[in-house]
Amino acid sequence: MDIRERRPATADQVPPRATLRARDAFAITIGVVVGAGIFRTPSLIAGASGSEFVMLAAWVVGGILSIIGALCYAELATTYPQAGGDYNYLRRAYGPRPAFLFAWARVSVIQTGSIALLCFIVGDYMAQLFDLGPWSSALYAAAAVIGLTAINWIGTRQGATVQTWLTITEIVGVLVIIVAGLWFAPTDIAPIPGSGGDSAIGLILVFVLLTYGGWNEAVYVTSEVRDAKKWMPRVLILSLIAIAALYVLVNLAYLRVLGLGGMAEHNAVAAEVMGRVFGPTGAVLMSAIVVAAALTSANATMITGARSVYAVGRDFPALGFIGRWDARSGTPRAAIMTQGVLALALVTLGAFARDGFEVAVEYTAPVFWLFFLLVGISLFVLRRRDPDLPRPFRVPLYPLLPLLFCATSAYLLYSSLAYTGRGALVGVAVLAVGGLLLLLFKPIPLSEETPS
Repeated sequence: MDIRERRPATADQVPPRATLRARDAFAITIGVVVGAGIFRTPSLIAGASGSEFVMLAAWVVGGILSIIGALCYAELATTYPQAGGDYNYLRRAYGPRPAFLFAWARVSVIQTGSIALLCFIVGDYMAQLFDLGPWSSALYAAAAVIGLTAINWIGTRQGATVQTWLTITEIVGVLVIIVAGLWFAPTDIAPIPGSGGDSAIGLILVFVLLTYGGWNEAVYVTSEVRDAKKWMPRVLILSLIAIAALYVLVNLAYLRVLGLGGMAEHNAVAAEVMGRVFGPTGAVLMSAIVVAAALTSANATMITGARSVYAVGRDFPALGFIGRWDARSGTPRAAIMTQGVLALALVTLGAFARDGFEVAVEYTAPVFWLFFLLVGISLFVLRRRDPDLPRPFRVPLYPLLPLLFCATSAYLLYSSLAYTGRGALVGVAVLAVGGLLLLLFKPIPLSEETPS
């Protein structure tokens, strides 16, 4: 069967080079996932849980479901290792127009919104450490966007190096919370018991899988990882096992110090734990940890987000200026700059009217889970369409595990709509604008070349 692929690169459109090591991809994956979410969502999850067992079980189930999803992505990433990740799979399975809608959603809703939100978290906590006045948060957020954009514009290796060190700092911080809560907390601390009411399973899973979210971002750098067909499945699976272990342990630490009721009452659960164990010094240390975590996620989001912007530029001539890969720096510089400008614009708007964390979830979750579901279905489509294509990694227990992944995504799509309000409608409306843009932008026809 003919395999469809894009036109070969021209002189001004140099393809990505394999400059990243497996440990760089591992750091990017860990960095995207273990971000500010683990310091924000546990209070929301505790509030929706009827017991400590339900809350801890949700984190274990979330890890298992994420690993199942990673197995599906590992097959797609090693079979189609070109830059673009989800965009590449959706384009092959459904054609360029649905893929463009996905890329539009990433640029306008998912990625740039995440970058702006994460950089505002940096601003909020930096303002507590060094106050610059009423505009402190926005100034720090803008500085974070500009600084991280500049680092990634300079080169892929520079961005990956920064990511590795930020990830190390972040993981050390999470381990400090675990040790503080499980071993150094005073024995006379009385945790506040939970209400013991009913558990809102759908809402719990929305926030749990949101906190696990981002592991799929690793596939956007597949074409830049050395020996990707060997290492990408290991990177995806091992990183999620490590993340699940960290999440369960850090929630055990929260529970030991605060109890289920205390977790539900305090939005900044990590800061509350550190404050109770170490006093004011612990609160300052926690602020620094959250800054590192938010910077880690923002940097990793920039690295992967620019790759999907670049992929769109290759396929739509009207946007060709963002589809050029700079050979000297080893980065899609135009895509990085475009992403940075959009994120900076959102930060500027947020300086005057910034929505809260839950509103950001409402805005992004339905669109995110819609395309996650479509990627899961694409695995079935592409197996049927390309039956003879070599697949270095195959999902075990096929089709059971991919069906479970699709069913979970469909349920989360429903839950994200059922538990949200106007924010979800705004996200869907922005996606619809992308549909209108398709009337103006025509894609490059797919050729018959086999992927390398």
